[in-house]
Amino acid sequence: MADPKAADVMYPRRIGVREFRANMTGYLRQARQGTAFLITSHDEVVAEIRPPSVASRPRRQPGALRGKIRMASDFDSLPADVLAAMEGTAMEGTEG
Repeated sequence: MADPKAADVMYPRRIGVREFRANMTGYLRQARQGTAFLITSHDEVVAEIRPPSVASRPRRQPGALRGKIRMASDFDSLPADVLAAMEGTAMEGTEG
């Protein structure tokens, strides 16, 4: 006997727009569990709902870049002319 879930993976279920809108939460729950759907309007496929691919986004590994990123020693230093321009004050020896 064929597995009904395997059939859903091979052949997405066809459902009408009205049916999908009326039971959207249930269909999205089924999609999360692996079922694919073709949404139709007047027997024309207008959308496809399926679970995301496994490799859609790699899982983040905290600390993966530890030791690979360095900050310059003058990272927090701001050149005097840039600071003066940001504060709107003229520096000595420069007139605008």
